[in-house]
Amino acid sequence: MHGSGYAPPSPQPPSTGVLVVLRVLFVAVALLSIGFLAWVAPLRAAIVTRRRAEWLFLAGSVLVLCVSFALLSTDNTKDFSTPNGNAGMIILLLNAVACAAYYLQADIRHFSHLRQAHAGQLSMMPGYASYARPVPPPFTATSAPGLPQPPYTPVPMPPTAVPPTAVPPPPVPAPQQRPVPSHIDQVRAELDELSDYLRKHDGREDGR
Repeated sequence: MHGSGYAPPSPQPPSTGVLVVLRVLFVAVALLSIGFLAWVAPLRAAIVTRRRAEWLFLAGSVLVLCVSFALLSTDNTKDFSTPNGNAGMIILLLNAVACAAYYLQADIRHFSHLRQAHAGQLSMMPGYASYARPVPPPFTATSAPGLPQPPYTPVPMPPTAVPPTAVPPPPVPAPQQRPVPSHIDQVRAELDELSDYLRKHDGREDGR
């Protein structure tokens, strides 16, 4: 007996660029048509998501659009200046904004969940898991199991030569300078000369 194999993965969602272009297109149709084609955006959301909430919102937007058309049909002016015309235009514009916002929210949520589901299914597949698993490096002669590895002997390093340190030359003694006689010695010498002169002068007067 053969078991039921793996279920095929869900289709891959469109790229981000394609989704952005489609969102801009449907929002522009809803707003630039002044709400007359606002139902196109929720119709796209209902077809893509296939959820009951989106179909109910589409029915509600179509009903609001019919009410707006009924109010505008009762206005006989060209600029819709009557109360019924103003109310119809306000409802029409609000419906356009609501349809564009709801479409963006539903579309972004749907494709975000779709990407997560697609990535989860790929990770559970055996083939994808084997590709995603890192491949160990091949065995080498030194790392093969079961082979005795020789003990590691460190290679002796040659001794590094230490450069000789330069011996600074001995300091040269500065030449000794003769002491310069101070001012006191000069005054003392002059006083000695003056005393000798007075002594000689006194001797001459005594001789007379």
